Formats: sequence, structure tokens, C-alpha cells
Amino acid sequence: MDARLVSICIGAVTLAATGFYYGVKFCQKGNYLIGVEWFALAVSSTNFMVYELTHWHVAYLGVLFLDTFSRAFGLPIVTVAGLTVLTHSFRPTIRVDVMLFVGTAVATLVLLMENFAPVLAYFLLAMWTLFTLFLFYFAYRLLVLREHYHALGVSIAAISNQAIAYMYDFYKIPGDETNVILNFYTIALFTWAYLTVQIYYSYCALGRATEGNLKRNLQS
Repeated sequence: MDARLVSICIGAVTLAATGFYYGVKFCQKGNYLIGVEWFALAVSSTNFMVYELTHWHVAYLGVLFLDTFSRAFGLPIVTVAGLTVLTHSFRPTIRVDVMLFVGTAVATLVLLMENFAPVLAYFLLAMWTLFTLFLFYFAYRLLVLREHYHALGVSIAAISNQAIAYMYDFYKIPGDETNVILNFYTIALFTWAYLTVQIYYSYCALGRATEGNLKRNLQS
């Protein structure tokens, strides 16, 4: 195993660990939308590592589906819906959660049909850009409630992940095939892992700040 592959595997393990850990944390908070999406990222990362180590075709198919699902719908739609629990007082039922996941899973299968191949990369970038815009809105909500540290953290996550979304299909890092650390997969995996961690703590911070602000208004 060469140093580049070791670097990629460390990134994959990091994303898998944060995805599973914070996925459980979100589910404990009753936010199954983000929790299950974090599980999807963790499983996708695990499959990617298995594929890199074994070139097992089944693992590749798992990565292809889950990666497309997360980039097209899992983060831009499912995660955004989960965040609106705080930003817009959205209260989805378990039935709504299931329907949303089933619907986006079916839509992902449709996207992977050969007919969509010429436009798939552009569609994925457009959807991720919408997700980035919502993250900036989420950061603004944190800023209004004086959660400056978390607002900055979400903004950094938004910018760095938007860069990864663009690089994914439209820009190749010079020397990517041989770079040990500065290769796309290592950078992307750590960037996504940072996103899973930052969103969780910012979600908690916004929840606490919103509750505190509501109590102060009631007391006044």
C-alpha cells in the first residue's frame, strides 16, 4: 500500500467515523433527516475505502449510488429540510422522513440512467450550489444570534465544500495521481468530514441560542 492510498484511507475512515458518530447524535435529537444522511455519507466513505483497497465492483456501485444521492439530494434537499427544523420550525413526521428518502432515492436511480450522463455533472454542481447558499443563510441566522464562531465555521464549510463540488468534475489538481496528501480524494474526504462535524455543533448552537432568545422575549 503506497503513501497516497494510506492518505486516502485515513480520510475515508475520518468521514466514516464522523458520519456514524454525528449521525447517531442527530437521531438522538430526533432529527432523522440529517442523521440518516450522515449515515449515508459514512457508508459511502466506507465503500469507497473498500473499493480503493480491493477494486470490488459491488463497493463501487455502492459509492456511485450514495455519492450521487448525497450530492444531488441528500445534502441539498434532505439536510436542508433537517436544518429548517430550527430555521423555519419545520416538524416532519416519520412518514414524511421516509417518503423524502424514498423519493430522493428513486430520483437518484433516474439520474444515474445513461440519458442523464451528459448533464449529470452540471446538475450536481447546481444542486450543491443551492446547498451552499442555504449554508450561508444558516450562518447568517447564527450571526444574528451572536454565535459568531459557529457562523464563521459554517461559512468556511460552505466555501470549502463548494470548491470541492466544483473540483469534482471540472478541475483536476496538478499531480493528483501521485500527490500523497494534496490529492483530490484526501482533501474532499476531510472537507466533507469537517462539514458533518461543523453542521452538528452549529445546529446545537442555533438551537440553544433560539431557545434562550425566546425565553428572554417571554420574560420581557
